[in-house]
Amino acid sequence: MITGGTGSFGNAVLKRFLRTDIGEIRIFSRDEKKQDDMRHEYQAKYPDVAHKIKFYIGDVRSLESCRSAMPGTDYIFHAAALKQVPSCEFFPMEAVRTNVIGTDNVLTAAIESGVKSVICLSTDKAAYPINAMGITKAIEEKVAVAKSRYSGKTKICCTRYGNVMCSRGSVIPLWIDQIRNGNPITLTEPAMTRFIMSLDEAVDLVLFAFEHGENGDILVQKAPACTIQTQAEAVCELFGGKKEEIRVIGIRHGEKMYETLLTKEECAKAVDMGDFYRVPADNRDLNYDKFFKEGDTQRVTIDEFNSNNTKRLNLEETKAKIASLEYIQNELQGVVNIAK
Repeated sequence: MITGGTGSFGNAVLKRFLRTDIGEIRIFSRDEKKQDDMRHEYQAKYPDVAHKIKFYIGDVRSLESCRSAMPGTDYIFHAAALKQVPSCEFFPMEAVRTNVIGTDNVLTAAIESGVKSVICLSTDKAAYPINAMGITKAIEEKVAVAKSRYSGKTKICCTRYGNVMCSRGSVIPLWIDQIRNGNPITLTEPAMTRFIMSLDEAVDLVLFAFEHGENGDILVQKAPACTIQTQAEAVCELFGGKKEEIRVIGIRHGEKMYETLLTKEECAKAVDMGDFYRVPADNRDLNYDKFFKEGDTQRVTIDEFNSNNTKRLNLEETKAKIASLEYIQNELQGVVNIAK
């Protein structure tokens, strides 16, 4: 089952699963229109395997709703979330209801039903959070780790990743529209850095967690980063925008200059797994006396893993990464067709 399955991640992971031996894939979400559109799209594109997809109307905010979709489910990818920073800033309790209570409901129902594993999708904004979206996703991670301590045979892991290029509501599709409408690209702050990854890389991380994660783990990918200025210039070069007309509008509510994938404290215990880091759960007991007697003298020497100290992509590297995306290739083909 994929919660929030009509979103960008749900579609990407569904395409990976459709031609496997998985017998049924449940799309659990609350928007019947998106589900209906998705149903028709997959029936048209994948007529031989579309019967595997089952659509469940429901809302993670409702425990009963989660319970009703659970019987027979072996694995859950929990992607349902409110993740637009500005909307969560203005409506923080809505973010709490979906990101925190919703996650608790999904995990409660999964444990009750004996689901084998649940992978929860989190965000770099959960590390040292300053905005409502990041704070609620940080609490989501805490809920997941806490639940893992008594989840029985249900494995619970979290994955934390940065900005997914061309996902729904992200900035690149906005810039493409601005260029096509003859308007200057708008960006918040040129020097701001962000981790960037493709949807396929996000799916790779989640499947890595599914295969290699242990109960209570947080897993992150060693993603590269670039400045927002570099990303904007790359899109201009690909789509014929004017770099000299890029307009700076300033940092929005709740935004940081850079994002963190692993905090300094997490780096102290992270396990390097090649292209990924694994942060094991803190499974000390709650004997608070230990916190006054035992410490870690090494921790002060360790730095965090953030978008300022990871591999920084230059303009050509950023342009190549953006150009490799299927979404961009389709958009560029559309430009060619319009020109013809």
